[in-house]
Amino acid sequence: MFGLSTDLNLLLNAALAIVVLIVLITRLRIHPFIALIISSGLLGLFCGMPLSKIVKSFQDGFGGVLGFVGIVLGLGTMLGKMMAESGGADQIAQTLVRAFGKQRVHWAMMIGAFLVGIPLFFEIGFVLLIPLVFIVARRSGVPLLKIGIPMLASLSVMHGLIPPHPGPLLAIGVFGADIGKTIFYGFIVGLPTVIIAGPLFGSFISKYVAIEPSEALLEQLAREPQSKQLPGFVMTLMTVLAPVVLVLLKALADVASPDGSPIRNLMEFIGNPIVALLAALLLSLYTFGTAQGLSRQHVLKLLDRSLAPTAAIVLIIGAGGGFKQMLVNSGVGTAIGQLAVHAHISPLLLAWLVAGLIRIATGSATVATITGAGIVAPLVTMIPGTNRELLVLATGAGSLILSHVNDAGFWLVKEYFNMSVGETFKTWTAMETIISVVAIILIMLLNLVV
Repeated sequence: MFGLSTDLNLLLNAALAIVVLIVLITRLRIHPFIALIISSGLLGLFCGMPLSKIVKSFQDGFGGVLGFVGIVLGLGTMLGKMMAESGGADQIAQTLVRAFGKQRVHWAMMIGAFLVGIPLFFEIGFVLLIPLVFIVARRSGVPLLKIGIPMLASLSVMHGLIPPHPGPLLAIGVFGADIGKTIFYGFIVGLPTVIIAGPLFGSFISKYVAIEPSEALLEQLAREPQSKQLPGFVMTLMTVLAPVVLVLLKALADVASPDGSPIRNLMEFIGNPIVALLAALLLSLYTFGTAQGLSRQHVLKLLDRSLAPTAAIVLIIGAGGGFKQMLVNSGVGTAIGQLAVHAHISPLLLAWLVAGLIRIATGSATVATITGAGIVAPLVTMIPGTNRELLVLATGAGSLILSHVNDAGFWLVKEYFNMSVGETFKTWTAMETIISVVAIILIMLLNLVV
């Protein structure tokens, strides 16, 4: 097109498809699920993909996201419903407000999410903690975003920088980095990054963007408990943290047990995020159900009703995955990587830049980390003295930048926090970009002393 190279054509087509998507949603008021399908198809046509591959790519992306996220959202929503109905979420919220005070409760949410996010994927930590965000905001009177942004920042930093999350773990293998040093440096970089992008940015942006969650989700996850007798704090915490414990046990078994051992195989199964979340849900049927005097019939009705409000969210997230896959299969990510490699800059900055551009193009932090690491890895042998552990962190930091309409996480946050597309850009997208920029600055400074 217009005599441009193939790579530049791909970039232009991707930008055009994203513009079309934004116009469909914001100007023409088309439902995001439908708009994502239309934009995905147009992208495939723009890039000259075969018609059969267009449909197949979207299906693969849709199913690939929902194969994990859909199950997690379903189980997490049921667990959240049980926690809300029994008063468990209210118990934790009241305890946090008493312990930290109303003015510092957003710091409590940051710390809690930071710990929960170490072993758990972003989506699992999100569905576990979102009921607490709603309840704490209601109990404390603190703006929802002031509490929600610290939670999102903690989970995002953990997902992008710290093993055993898939992106950093795979980048460690590609670069040949040491996992222990990567985790250590990751915490040095991650904690101040979370503080800046979480409580500090959350306090700032909540003054300019005022939001209210949908009544359906409030009824679902943050309604006033019917029973005056709330579950005990320890019992509630034990139920909510059950997936965290199981995933941590799996991580310990991976380190302590040899490949193929019965214990390791068992923990691989039990510590699978889906199995761990299912175990927590089954435990909640007793701790939040039977132990609180709820009948089996009542619990069954609660679980049955819990899924309805999230049906649209699941479809939108799946369609976002389809759009992402269309970008990947069209070759946009590879084109961006090849263009960035020709820049003569520091390997750390190059890793951040390549991963960032691929993230912007494809919407997937994991894809950006894996692809970026693969593109930059040859430079490790060509440029002696490059810190491999910091390369992992730089790639992970780049993979978090500028989350927008092609990222399933963008739609997850938008729908749960009941924001418009513009508000989601001002809050979630800005927060992700702050994380990425602050992290690479800290990584470059750390490179001066290690």
